Amino acid sequence: MFITPAYAQTAAGDPMGAFGSFIPLILIFAIFYFLMIRPQQKRAKQHKAMLDALRRGDQVVTAGGLMGKVTRVKDGEDEVEVELAEGVKVRVVRGTIAQVVSKTEPVKDA
Repeated sequence: MFITPAYAQTAAGDPMGAFGSFIPLILIFAIFYFLMIRPQQKRAKQHKAMLDALRRGDQVVTAGGLMGKVTRVKDGEDEVEVELAEGVKVRVVRGTIAQVVSKTEPVKDA
């Protein structure tokens, strides 16, 4: 006979046990957190702070690509009035403002 019977051996016990199988999942979650989730949260906080700091006279760019000057901001409202051209004013939802191009200086107390 050319083929000898093979006998199964019992595997040595896994030194890490059940926890060892979760280590790759924990590492993958940690990598996702530091490379994707955390930077996105930081960017969202910066965008919210930018929107909260909007003032009259700021030059802004909307998500649609329109550039204009903020003419009216009301606290507690979700809308901002933006002047696109002389005499052309539109109401824009705060969240659609993508970027503040130039900030106006705050008024100094006399």
